[in-house]
Amino acid sequence: MNADLIRFVDSIARDKNIEKESIFVDLEAAIHSAVRKAHDETSEIQVAIDRMNGSIAASVDSEPVDMKTLGRIAAQTAKQVMIQKIREDERSSIFDEYSSRVGTVVTGTVSRYEGGALIVNLGRGEGILPRSEQIPGETHHTGERARAMILDVREEKNQVRIVLTQTHPDYIKRLFELEVPEVAERIIEIRALAREAGYRTKVAVSSIDGKVDAVGACVGVRGSRIRNIVDELGGEKIDIVRWNESSQILIANSLKPAEVQETFLCFELGRATVIVAEDQLSLAIGKRGQNVRLAARLTGWDIDILTPAEHNKALDDMERVLKSIDSVEDVMLDKLLAIGIISLNDIGEVGADPLVSSLELEEELARKIVEIASEAAKEVAAEAARLKAEAQEQAAQAALEQTSLEQEGEGTETEDAAETEEGAEIEDVAAPLDEPAGEASVDGVEAEPAAEIVTGSSEGQESETGVN
Repeated sequence: MNADLIRFVDSIARDKNIEKESIFVDLEAAIHSAVRKAHDETSEIQVAIDRMNGSIAASVDSEPVDMKTLGRIAAQTAKQVMIQKIREDERSSIFDEYSSRVGTVVTGTVSRYEGGALIVNLGRGEGILPRSEQIPGETHHTGERARAMILDVREEKNQVRIVLTQTHPDYIKRLFELEVPEVAERIIEIRALAREAGYRTKVAVSSIDGKVDAVGACVGVRGSRIRNIVDELGGEKIDIVRWNESSQILIANSLKPAEVQETFLCFELGRATVIVAEDQLSLAIGKRGQNVRLAARLTGWDIDILTPAEHNKALDDMERVLKSIDSVEDVMLDKLLAIGIISLNDIGEVGADPLVSSLELEEELARKIVEIASEAAKEVAAEAARLKAEAQEQAAQAALEQTSLEQEGEGTETEDAAETEEGAEIEDVAAPLDEPAGEASVDGVEAEPAAEIVTGSSEGQESETGVN
């Protein structure tokens, strides 16, 4: 029995990843409960298990106790206590193991769905992937492989809750570390990341080694490395951006594939105004504004995108208003552009203090410029709104006229078809009526009906027969 006990402890410790000492302590507690069950509650009980040979020594009030004399009920009590203690140790072991792995990627097998949440078998425990942490549009089937990142581990009633995620931005970083050795070795560093899970991700990377191209290493030969990551994410698009300490260059890189002509940075407002060509506007904005939105989150700047025509009009309006103010020099426009102010709205939003500190203007003049610019901005906005409303009205009127013309054309076609059909019916009816009309009259004298002629002839024949 002693040898079996040692093997039993070794097996549980190996399978459950529990310390042997903890299992021996649990066994001593279970035997203590069994002895207590068989004796008086006030008795002093001592239990000890030799860790080397597995021998059990128990005493009640300093008197040795033979384990065989405890009975079936005491043995059942010991079994229940032992199972409970070992389960508690196993939960603690699982909690400690997975708590140390928070933020790492794990791979498991899909077990089932519970209310939209995906249950993944991780081996020693089960992870839960809530619906909110799943990639939109991606489905899993029972038994298939699933990969996710451990987001949180917490103890709940009788279980350890391992929360997984596939939508967290750090999940992208961990996948890059797995697929790109240079990222794992810190030769390439992920400097910034912006993600809309299931749709698109922008990653800004830099290299500490001049011989290693950060973007090329992440893409891999013929896109092999980035393709593995995209497949793992269910086809999510990934843009790899070259990091630059210059915000202007970084913003231009983050808006690719659109080509940026010029960038103005207003540090007072935290806003970057980007000028792109007319044919590049939709490309820079992206589908539903996704490209510019991710670029803003990646760079930390609020990005406004303008066409050259819009930019020039804003400059003309600002120049016109500034020239109308006394004591304003001609170089004022260039100074405002230098600090990122490119429109009348910007002057009103910035206020007078930056004009005083950056442009060294008098406070009274700065306040006057801000006041006049704010009023002019309202007028320009009202005029723009009026022109937009007129354009919309003209477009609606043109669409209405086009619809009316189409309806008239359809009506004309319907009438012509109806007339044609009606004429055909008239001809069909007239054709059989003409033939009887020619047979019913001879030289203007109407003939009697055929039935009457036959009847008359019969009567004449009968009369002649009677006379004879």
